[in-house]
Amino acid sequence: MPRPVQNPPNPWSSAEVDWEGEPPPATLEVFEEEARSALSKNDSPDVGFRFSVNPYRGCYHGCAYCYARPSHEYLGWGAGTDFERKIVIKRNIAKLLRREFERPSWEGETVVFSGVTDCYQPLEASYRLTRACLEVCLAFQNPVAIITKGAVIQRDAELLAELHQKARVRVMLSIPFATDEMGRRFEPYASPISKRFETLRRLHAVGVPVGVSLSPMIPGVNDADIPAILGRAREAGADVCFMTMLRLPSSVRDVFDVRLEEVLPDRANKVRNAVKEMRRGRWNETGFGARMRGQGERWAATHALFERYRVKYGYGEADERTVFESTFRRPTSQLALFE
Repeated sequence: MPRPVQNPPNPWSSAEVDWEGEPPPATLEVFEEEARSALSKNDSPDVGFRFSVNPYRGCYHGCAYCYARPSHEYLGWGAGTDFERKIVIKRNIAKLLRREFERPSWEGETVVFSGVTDCYQPLEASYRLTRACLEVCLAFQNPVAIITKGAVIQRDAELLAELHQKARVRVMLSIPFATDEMGRRFEPYASPISKRFETLRRLHAVGVPVGVSLSPMIPGVNDADIPAILGRAREAGADVCFMTMLRLPSSVRDVFDVRLEEVLPDRANKVRNAVKEMRRGRWNETGFGARMRGQGERWAATHALFERYRVKYGYGEADERTVFESTFRRPTSQLALFE
């Protein structure tokens, strides 16, 4: 069972975390746990990777649509504010990752960070768990892919550039909205949208390959933002992109619906109807192979818009798969693990 931390760090006290305007109250509870494994294995055809690392449970970003919210219910907590303010940190995750890489059976498959919750949420500025794991990946030259909303990743720009030189790296910034104002409505404590475009530019400048994820696509909310997002991201250095449909499993629907009514009361019913139109009259699609995309004429039109501007701005073929050729190499000495 996770142990509560009596005096957790303020996630907004570090220079590595930027906020526009007054920072929110840092009323959160932090719990520590000794994880039993570092790598999570995925077998869903909807996700383009097999192995992921998740240093944190729960996410301070508070995205209304986050499909990971129900994972907090396994800890006996709620999928709403508990998910956003009861954050579990896996103190030993870098040690466990090193142990996994030392196993003879590990062949160096791509490891994805943020398979569930964001590895660069504000607390990473204090705990540095993601950075410690990336240092392990560098020591073993294991390829890495990252998807994040957190501008904290800029702190690790040089580390990621070195890792890309010795292995392979791809960083995808999740940018589903075109403006800070709309982003703040649905992702209240994530880095501002403008800061995410700056992050793309910063990482690209040091040689880290970057891309953009227009996910989730919420019909009637951000589908019209596709041209602007793809254009700005390309100018900032992104060369690949992908898009997924809004997912509302179990208790996520309730959280999203309350937020939708609060931030877009005049459009809420139209958005609900549009979601159902893309989900064959339902709120959510649970079948493997169909969960990440919509159906019907409206989805086809949205996808066509995405493809038009993907081609116009010169992006590579849209592909959410994150599998690189292995560059894995075990260090020849224990000392090399810490260089």
